Amino acid sequence: MNNTAKRIAVTASLSCVLFAGLSLTSSVTYAQKTGGTWTDPNDESLPDDFKVQGEYVGKVLEGDKLGCQVIALGEGAFQAVVFPGGLPGAGWDGKHKILMDGRLEKGQAVFKPAEGKKRYLAQSADEFSATSQFPPAGQKVYTATISGSILAGTTDDGKAFKLTKTVRKSPTIGKKPPKGAVVLFGGSDIAEWTGGRLDVSNSILNTDGRDILTKRKFSNYTMHVEFMLPYRPDARGQGRGNSGFYQVDHYEVQVLDSFGLDGKNNECGGIYSKAETLVNMCLPPLAWQTYDVEFTNAVADESGKKLKNAVITLRLNGVIVHDKLEITGKTGGSRNAPEGTPGPIKLQGHGNPLQYRNIWIVEKK
Repeated sequence: MNNTAKRIAVTASLSCVLFAGLSLTSSVTYAQKTGGTWTDPNDESLPDDFKVQGEYVGKVLEGDKLGCQVIALGEGAFQAVVFPGGLPGAGWDGKHKILMDGRLEKGQAVFKPAEGKKRYLAQSADEFSATSQFPPAGQKVYTATISGSILAGTTDDGKAFKLTKTVRKSPTIGKKPPKGAVVLFGGSDIAEWTGGRLDVSNSILNTDGRDILTKRKFSNYTMHVEFMLPYRPDARGQGRGNSGFYQVDHYEVQVLDSFGLDGKNNECGGIYSKAETLVNMCLPPLAWQTYDVEFTNAVADESGKKLKNAVITLRLNGVIVHDKLEITGKTGGSRNAPEGTPGPIKLQGHGNPLQYRNIWIVEKK
């Protein structure tokens, strides 16, 4: 990645890309109704909002631990999701959330209790809710400010709390391929892929908004993928880096900036249209994240009748979000061949600038 500003739109040229046996030259523009798109965490044009968004951890004075995820909503607006017990996957009680609305004011972000008419993922920051139920279970009247790396606030009963910004990293970031693995992308070439673009300077595989597929077909495997979501603070829902990580090009694991949200089936880690995550482990945009997959393909008889469903265990950033889940059927956008047949791995473009690295797979006999 470099520090070239990627605001409003990002345009990438694809020259002589071989896709489905066709050679074509085209350009892809990532348009957005409002705001901008950033793909580099070191980009000097990133707004001040980017410095505020993220995760914070601490506790109530002489009390319980708290975690907080601050979601940037564009133009200096935020919503903070407070988690009693700690961050998702790291102490949160799994049930209760407290929402606060925030705005940048004189160099700091000021938060007040979320109230009024709200709906899930509303475009307007004033109406935005990070929870599909508003107010969420556990909602309380909290206030806070963020200055630098410190989030300091007061609970509904007047107790002070202090949280410090933290940057969590997946425990499997940089995981090396084991003996016998097929390295699908190691940073030096894209020979294993149909489509895609190699960023030589940073050893990154770019989708440039187009679907890319492995040339090889697979059936049963263990797989590791690292990905980075773009920063699109003014977008909402499926507008925030929507893509997909398809198992055998039949079953979509959703790729999306759903940081701080509920963790639905069409959000990061969800099996699209089939199953929501056990916990939403999506990290903030422009952070490297990981998927670690154990996949067993469906089984069919000679006539093509399916006898067993595909099964997946999926870890998002090191935490199990699907545990031996049976996938009851194909998801949208998949290939036409019947379930139970080997297929390629697909990284869906969907018009969004997704970036990948360190991709490898170990086939199971």
